[in-house]
Amino acid sequence: MNDIARKDQTILQLPKPDKLLILLFALFVGLALWDEPQAMASLWFVWDAVLGVFPFLMLSVLIAAHARASSLDRMIAKAFTGHLAVMIISAAVVGAFSPFCSCGVIPLVAALLAMGVPLSAVMAFWLASPIMDPTMFVMTMGTLGFEFAAFKAVAAVGMGLVGGFSVAALQRFGAFRDPLRQSAAGCGCGAPDVSGKQPIIWRFWGDAARRLMFREATLSNAFFLGKWLVFAFTLESLMVAYMPEGLVMSALGGEGAGPIFLATVIGVPAYLNGYAALPLVSGLIGEGMEPAAGMAFLLAGGVTSIPASIAVFALARLPVFVAYLVLALLGTLIFSFGFQLVM
Repeated sequence: MNDIARKDQTILQLPKPDKLLILLFALFVGLALWDEPQAMASLWFVWDAVLGVFPFLMLSVLIAAHARASSLDRMIAKAFTGHLAVMIISAAVVGAFSPFCSCGVIPLVAALLAMGVPLSAVMAFWLASPIMDPTMFVMTMGTLGFEFAAFKAVAAVGMGLVGGFSVAALQRFGAFRDPLRQSAAGCGCGAPDVSGKQPIIWRFWGDAARRLMFREATLSNAFFLGKWLVFAFTLESLMVAYMPEGLVMSALGGEGAGPIFLATVIGVPAYLNGYAALPLVSGLIGEGMEPAAGMAFLLAGGVTSIPASIAVFALARLPVFVAYLVLALLGTLIFSFGFQLVM
């Protein structure tokens, strides 16, 4: 009986099939049945594209794994102490360069708000964090170039500052007195330790537990980034093959405000994933999209994508949710037009 119970328990603990991999498999099977030459062309396209970004992929994976194993995430606690203005600035900077994935931001924000951290500082971190992190910077540099990555990092900090100081100004008039929903007040499970009491161990390899953590983080990050990049390059290959010539140029090409406004609006429902969006934007720019429109798509989509918006809505009260969206879109327009002027 015990052996049977252990066997049943082992069966129950088998990992669930990855939905994205199933979708990729189904996509290529369907493509092979419908257009076999394009299926082979897409496979070669993905292979060449992955090889091109492989050095950047591995560098970004190792950066994220080192941050996890060394407990670098606890450095964020230092961003939420001191004078409010200093707190907002440091929160925006830490948010833009902290190694947190989008799924980890929500419980962290809930923990910070539950701890009584001012909403203005949390909003600065909240807006900056989904846009940029060390991994995203390396991947953006690999797909869109250093200038694009550097300005996107500046935009992440800038959007955090715009959001943080705007919320601080509105709070002077009594707004956002109770930002967290009652149902989310106890949220924070899975968030990094923000107490700041645990030390950061830069040379973590002397600790067996941290070496294991590094290895697990490397494998999980490589799998996560790899599958999304393969999916993104697959979509790019289909876009190149089937998109009518001149369609992107007519919709998002050219100069002026129109392409930026349109890309900002499109970025909300069309944004899939930060890493998947990079090669897609690169392909669109290659097809004639205004680079500033590509910047707008990445900025708006990173903060206001439908999954992120749903998570924010579940966590924060309606006035905070509306402010989050408005500030994100406003910041996107400001820095996208700024990128257009600089470039």
